[in-house]
Amino acid sequence: MPADRFVTDASLELLARRLRFLGFDVATHRGARLEELCEVARRDGRTVLTLSARHPRRFANVRVLRVPAGDTAAALREVARTHEPSGAPFSRCGACNTPLQRRLAFEAGSDVPPRARRQAEHLHYCPGCGRWYWAGTHVARIREWLTAALGRDPFAAPGRDPIAAPDEPGPS
Repeated sequence: MPADRFVTDASLELLARRLRFLGFDVATHRGARLEELCEVARRDGRTVLTLSARHPRRFANVRVLRVPAGDTAAALREVARTHEPSGAPFSRCGACNTPLQRRLAFEAGSDVPPRARRQAEHLHYCPGCGRWYWAGTHVARIREWLTAALGRDPFAAPGRDPIAAPDEPGPS
């Protein structure tokens, strides 16, 4: 299975976030038309994720993956079944797709609750949008949703979940 990079529009933002949590590189272009997504895909070597059955003729050489509408879990399974993530789970920012950096917890300052800073020596930081990530209760809920959606535990392999184990070696 190829490790692919994807591009989509805001209509698939929830899917894009969930795929990023699994380690997929998914750029989102809000308000982009299908033709504009195809142009970005051609330029950046990405595959278009879309709900549309259309495939513009002038972009016949651009890979397009149509995913089912209204069922994020089914769409996630479709992508994960045929493609490999480009990185480890929780290694990309869920909001902006930037690879996360492992940083010392004290560097987060008041951007992170004191309890989260005390519980881990390291946290993960997004240099793209400035968000901090740590192993809070939200991570457990996301992991459960992803495991149920895929019908398997995508975090079973050692070293595959840097957020849930923030003091283990992770992305840098």
